[in-house]
Amino acid sequence: MSAPATGAVAEHGDARSGFVLLGLLTFFWGINWPLMKWAVTDLRPWSFRALCIVIGGAGLFACARIAGQRIAIPRRDLVPLLVASAFNTTVWHLCSAYGLMLMASGRAAIIAFTMPLWATLLAVPLLGERITRAKAAGLALGLAGLSCLLVGEASAIGAAPLGGLLMLGAAVAWAAGSLAVKRHRWTMGAFPLTAWQLALGGLPILIGSAVLEGDGWLREGLDAPSWRGVVGALYAATVPMIFCHWGWMRVLQVFPASVASIGTLMIPVVGVFSAALVIGEPVGATEIAALVLIVGSLAIVLGPRMPGFGRR
Repeated sequence: MSAPATGAVAEHGDARSGFVLLGLLTFFWGINWPLMKWAVTDLRPWSFRALCIVIGGAGLFACARIAGQRIAIPRRDLVPLLVASAFNTTVWHLCSAYGLMLMASGRAAIIAFTMPLWATLLAVPLLGERITRAKAAGLALGLAGLSCLLVGEASAIGAAPLGGLLMLGAAVAWAAGSLAVKRHRWTMGAFPLTAWQLALGGLPILIGSAVLEGDGWLREGLDAPSWRGVVGALYAATVPMIFCHWGWMRVLQVFPASVASIGTLMIPVVGVFSAALVIGEPVGATEIAALVLIVGSLAIVLGPRMPGFGRR
């Protein structure tokens, strides 16, 4: 299918806006990983995600109002919206919060961003997209780059297999949710579409937070959150939840699902390098090799789509 992510949405992003958004998403989502590590060190996972859902959802609904977009859910959009909400919000947020709690932030980001592999494979039967030579080569280079980042991490992941499995589940859920968004012709705008995904998918998280962690939202042994926990939680609940979620919906309007997904491969590289600066996680030759491979991957897949190069 060649339909844009939000179908009949009033605005239709062009390639230039798509590239700008991908660049901003790479930076803001990349630095989110070490900051989320700060947050889940102080906050319980359900409470942390509930905070993100409430603040992010409220911000997106406010943006929809400011943009003059209709808030009500059209009847034809309800079932696809519930499906997208379950994958993009409920499963993603719970798996990533628990997975991040069990392993290093850079390592968690690497596993989460195997998402392009699952999105590219699933887009063939679900959207009818073709795996071209350029996509296959770009995906292979990108995954090779991620593999470089995992060199020497096998024993650490083996020591926390549940964390790795949870992050893998988050990656598959994000891929499935992105394809669910891409597959339907939406009659609502990008802001309410994103806001309702947080609201509907976040409802089980809010209930779980009240039932499982209602007696306290802080991690055991803490009387008050540290400044790092506060900064991490506030950043995660605002910039990634409001701007990045909306931005991803817009990127899906501009590019095919597989291309948009491969475009996110730089995010874990930013996550690894920012984790080195923020948390002190090590960076070496393998991280540099990963950077080179992933830049090559993006050049192959996105280069021909840049303004002035024409489209494939």
